[in-house]
Amino acid sequence: MAELNNVEDNDLEAGLSPVEQAAIVLLSIGEEQAAAVLRCLERDELMELTQVMSRMSGIKVDTVKSALQTFFDDYRQQSGLHGASRSYLKRSLDLALGSDIANSVLNSIYGDAIRPKMARLQYASPKWLAEFVSSEHVQMQAVFLAFLPPALASQILEALPLEGRELVLLNMARLDEIDRDVLHELEELVGRCLAALDTQSASVEGVRQVADILNRLQDNRAGMVELLRAHDPEVVSQIEMSMYDFFILSRQTEQVIARLLDDVPLEQWAIALKGAEAPLRDAILAAMPRRQAQSFEDLMRRSGPVPMSRIEQTRREIMTTVKELADAGEIDIQLFAEATAE
Repeated sequence: MAELNNVEDNDLEAGLSPVEQAAIVLLSIGEEQAAAVLRCLERDELMELTQVMSRMSGIKVDTVKSALQTFFDDYRQQSGLHGASRSYLKRSLDLALGSDIANSVLNSIYGDAIRPKMARLQYASPKWLAEFVSSEHVQMQAVFLAFLPPALASQILEALPLEGRELVLLNMARLDEIDRDVLHELEELVGRCLAALDTQSASVEGVRQVADILNRLQDNRAGMVELLRAHDPEVVSQIEMSMYDFFILSRQTEQVIARLLDDVPLEQWAIALKGAEAPLRDAILAAMPRRQAQSFEDLMRRSGPVPMSRIEQTRREIMTTVKELADAGEIDIQLFAEATAE
């Protein structure tokens, strides 16, 4: 790459590479702002750009103006150019940098390029994605999950066959730099996933729907639940958990909540109400004596952050108590928001 001070004035605009123009922009905006930009770059990009910056000297005003004008023109509107193909970049970078460096740059480029494509997979069902990749080699499954947000990757992992999950995690933990051929295979896999998204079936929350229907039954709800239990105890257990969702407590009377406060320790409430919606927290606090409510709010502040797994477990324990009291006829639970009239 020729130094800028060796380029003739009339060739400046045509001869400046994007890296050279980027270097001029960074040298113009000051150290702190340039540092903020450099922190966003991959290692190879940073090395290439800073090497160009270090070689620059005697840059003319017109050169700086040209580079800055190009930057602001690009900022205001997108160009009509399409990105180069991988094969084109491979040939060009091989000539410019040598095969080893070119491969490293390409791996970085294509690793970043595939993430936006994979971000589109968040709209797919984790179960469907798990079925889609289950026939792939365990290494490819690991690479696939490595490029996804942890929450989605965790759901997909749980939907994969139990036998072999640890191998997926082990392969993922061993990942460092991903070979370009593996990235190419991953790109093809993601392409097939995106192409097949339109064919996946609709998602229906059957358990939630049944729970909402049962909550609205006026006659012999308990009898219907027992009939269902005779057919499939496991699914009825899920239905009952959904019927007694923690957030139904926000629609209970003060008398019901006061009784629950007698049976459930305040320490459990302090954990269960972490991250809860305001109407639910207000309903619980409204059922407490004023001094107890103040002490309870202090307890919640002192308890600090709590893992979501512990919060969910505590909520399930409270709702188990709620169901036991309701089954015993000691409290009357309103399972859904009914329409009211005056």
